[in-house]
Amino acid sequence: MEKRKISSKEVDLITIRFAGDSGDGMQLTGNQFTTNSALFGNDIATLPDFPAEIRAPQGTLAGVSSFQLQFSNHDIHTPGDKLDVLVAMNPAALKVNLADLKENGMIIANTANYNKKNFTLSGYETDPLDDGSLDDYKLIKVDMNDLVNKALEDIDLPSKMKSRSTNMFALGLLYWLYERNIDSTIKFLESKFKSKPEIVKANIKSLKTGFNYGETVEAIRTTFKVSKASLEKGTYRNIMGNECLTLGLIAASEKANLDLFFGGYPITPASELLHYLANYKSFGVKTFQAEDEIAGITSAIGAAFAGNLAVTASSGPGIALKGEAIGLAMITELPIIIINIQRGGPSTGLPTKTEQSDLLQAMYGRNGECPCVILAASRPSDCFDMAYEASRIALEHMIPVILLSDGYIANGSEPWRFPDVKNLPKFDLNYVNDGDEFYPYDRDDKTLARKWAIPGNKNYEHRIGGLEKADVTGNVSYDPDNHHKMTLKRQEKVDIISNFIPDVEIHGPSSGKLLVIGWGGTYGSIRSAITKAHQEDLSVSQIHLNYINPFPNNLGELLLKFDKILIPELNMGQLLSVIRSKYLVDAKGYNSIKGKPFSSNEILEAIRTHLKD
Repeated sequence: MEKRKISSKEVDLITIRFAGDSGDGMQLTGNQFTTNSALFGNDIATLPDFPAEIRAPQGTLAGVSSFQLQFSNHDIHTPGDKLDVLVAMNPAALKVNLADLKENGMIIANTANYNKKNFTLSGYETDPLDDGSLDDYKLIKVDMNDLVNKALEDIDLPSKMKSRSTNMFALGLLYWLYERNIDSTIKFLESKFKSKPEIVKANIKSLKTGFNYGETVEAIRTTFKVSKASLEKGTYRNIMGNECLTLGLIAASEKANLDLFFGGYPITPASELLHYLANYKSFGVKTFQAEDEIAGITSAIGAAFAGNLAVTASSGPGIALKGEAIGLAMITELPIIIINIQRGGPSTGLPTKTEQSDLLQAMYGRNGECPCVILAASRPSDCFDMAYEASRIALEHMIPVILLSDGYIANGSEPWRFPDVKNLPKFDLNYVNDGDEFYPYDRDDKTLARKWAIPGNKNYEHRIGGLEKADVTGNVSYDPDNHHKMTLKRQEKVDIISNFIPDVEIHGPSSGKLLVIGWGGTYGSIRSAITKAHQEDLSVSQIHLNYINPFPNNLGELLLKFDKILIPELNMGQLLSVIRSKYLVDAKGYNSIKGKPFSSNEILEAIRTHLKD
């Protein structure tokens, strides 16, 4: 028999989404394709999407879990707007994700799950695979369960366990479609399930079965190749935002020659910080899983008083509970990092969905006049630098720092270039020197930071706490003039940090018709939209803010150089409110509150609209 001819096509970038029930292993599948692409040398960006319900009924729309990645031969900033391939393991996955598929895009469907029960659960009246509704797409129908069960006949496992490896079949087929080597995933499976050799064998065999299936399926006549990206020279690894945060904190503690203490209560999506840091005891990391949010931050306050680099973390609901203790950290002027991995909505809200929900909470969400420094990470690989920078500011200025991330950054991944540890900035710690006269609120002239007197040093005993303190001496004071003075001093201490942070950079012309301002996880979609706008010769520039309180010194003058200002946010306009009130400019917002990141095309259309108005 003559061998089937298969052509190979070179492409610049591809966007894939794996989708199925929350128990179908879509996150693991997507992570493996991501790791494979990173090892190959592509630039990558990912978007994991988890069900908001803890365990929605199987086959329902609410229970769909997906993992999207874009990989390319050039620099990219988003996981992609429209999909080239949708792997839909059941009808619900198809229904939830079909709108994001390109016209003539490819659907790979596991027909084993396309049955009457699942049609009902997902709201289909007819079989979408056969009713003609998918004629505009390239449809590949595969009974993955049947093929996997046949391939695993000789393996002694229950049929339910065998069916769990269908995700590996799908992964193998995608590896074949994009001319990828499967060895990295084989090594991963051998390591992950090393104590369960039958599971290892089943998954590897399913992976190879999917890969080999590609050679036989008549519907696919073309494979695709995405070459390596031209990235800056160095050593890279694929990394998620939360893990990158922990490495930044560890690097800072090592550079400052301090032990790192983390006190936190597990909460989605911040729990991973505790999990990751618990693995680094050899670096002097101490982790404390607290019974509640208040215990988490108060333990960090104690650790900071004792001379540690102290960290706590939560998401918005937990930050609300920590509010009084954040005020205590502020008035005692101790170096603490409070990490807020933002999630959607008030109260419990959308724990697995992204949103820029907590900027106003970070700015104003405490009783009294309680200013804190606020930084915001912009992408997964940026988390290292911002964690390091939060540590620097907290330690050098003796002040609590709130570091904002979000669910998109936390769970997303991209290549991260290992920094040269020798080139990381050193820390100028403000310790009390032996023999110095010491008063708790005696301040440095340039930074207004008080000195750090570590307990156990003779003659440096001092009292701090939540009651108002007399200037310099630190004695409890109810004097109204002193309270006024100390309140102004604490605010000035935050404001003066603008002299110790870099000016904001502008992407595009330094003046023009429209300036787009972003913060947090909107960086990639805004940057991609700006690139597309420049290709259309539109007069638009971008500023992205990593430093929010205080703002960089040059921000105000830049705002005045543009006719219009647009601020896209995944909220109702929180940065917009701050910018308008501080700089008195007529900025406009572009807002989305859907628990999903912006697409670059959404922002591009908003840019076009604002330039026309």
